[in-house]
Amino acid sequence: MYDQSKKEQPLMQSETTKHQPAKRVQIVSIKMVRESSFLFSQRQVNSSEDAYQLFLPYLKDADREHFLVACLDTKNCPNFLHVCHIGSLNASIVHPREVMKVAILSNAASILIAHNHPSNVSTPSPQDIGITERLNEAGKILGIDLLDISLFVSLLIHH
Repeated sequence: MYDQSKKEQPLMQSETTKHQPAKRVQIVSIKMVRESSFLFSQRQVNSSEDAYQLFLPYLKDADREHFLVACLDTKNCPNFLHVCHIGSLNASIVHPREVMKVAILSNAASILIAHNHPSNVSTPSPQDIGITERLNEAGKILGIDLLDISLFVSLLIHH
């Protein structure tokens, strides 16, 4: 609470804040927590087939849409894999903020994204195309390249 006995007053105090108690601001640290790990025999992602092999274990048996992000270093070696969102049978709501958060925290030079269509429809939806464009734009602003987009239908891959 502001002490009325002091002669100095804040420079910009609006009518709405004059009678409110001070706002507590939390001091935080941000960390990524490792849930598990796996060995990726290719070590680098140099092709769509490499990307397919990286994501396949996480998408091949999924009964709902999963949206994954792989964070790569400057030599295209994947360092982190993140399940960004698990949706329903035919939808997964994804926002660039959630995708880029893990890329920023992991100091990624680039990312790969992948999601599945449990419905086995191999054509990218308008939403798929829209989020890809938004992620590409966000990546350009942040200096994080979007290298590849993989759409899994059963065990087939489409770009």
